[in-house]
Amino acid sequence: MDASSETNAYAALRAAILSLDLVPGEKLSERGLESMLEASRTPIRAALMRLENEGLTQRAGRGWQVTPIDLAEVRAVMEYREAVESAAITLVIERAGDDELAALRSLIGSSPGEDNEETGLRDGGDFHVALSRLSRNKFFADAMSGALTRLSRTRWLEVRTAESRAHARTEHLEIIAAVRSRDAERAATLVLSHSRGTRDRLLNHLSEERRRLRGRGYSIIESSTSPPPLITL
Repeated sequence: MDASSETNAYAALRAAILSLDLVPGEKLSERGLESMLEASRTPIRAALMRLENEGLTQRAGRGWQVTPIDLAEVRAVMEYREAVESAAITLVIERAGDDELAALRSLIGSSPGEDNEETGLRDGGDFHVALSRLSRNKFFADAMSGALTRLSRTRWLEVRTAESRAHARTEHLEIIAAVRSRDAERAATLVLSHSRGTRDRLLNHLSEERRRLRGRGYSIIESSTSPPPLITL
């Protein structure tokens, strides 16, 4: 199998899922994706399996589907993101250089002529991953990147309006200002407030709009929030 064919199929399918062109819960067939992606079945199958590992697709009988949006998972991932970023910000203040923080500051609003959902999602993600990288801890950066990937579809709903995108940029600027002044307490408070505010807005929106979004074909579920029982040997 041509590696470039697999990569192209994966990238195109992933983009369609994250942008909600393929809606949560939508059934996928390898044959149908052949014409959509202009690729053969083997790279499509490989792409579906890679996306399954990212939590974006899942098996449905003999076929596949876009993974439904799970409100319980959104809550859990947001808790995980909060813990990661709260820990990372302390190390960022200790380890990041002034020039690095200035460069991070320049990322905010770096596409002034392209204020839309796509740039809002990309710029917000770039900011949080870059901030975590300045902790000099690869695991924090990888964890933040993974969490944002799992939240991409719901974050897309968050950045739909110019007002919401401007609000996020303002909060990012406040976080950077606190970090640049080496104010650990204020930076931690701002990171926590930003994360929880995003979580509450997303969950409120999904809960309030659940019926309407379902009418548009979105599958939004609420799985069990209880962890599996421990196995006693």
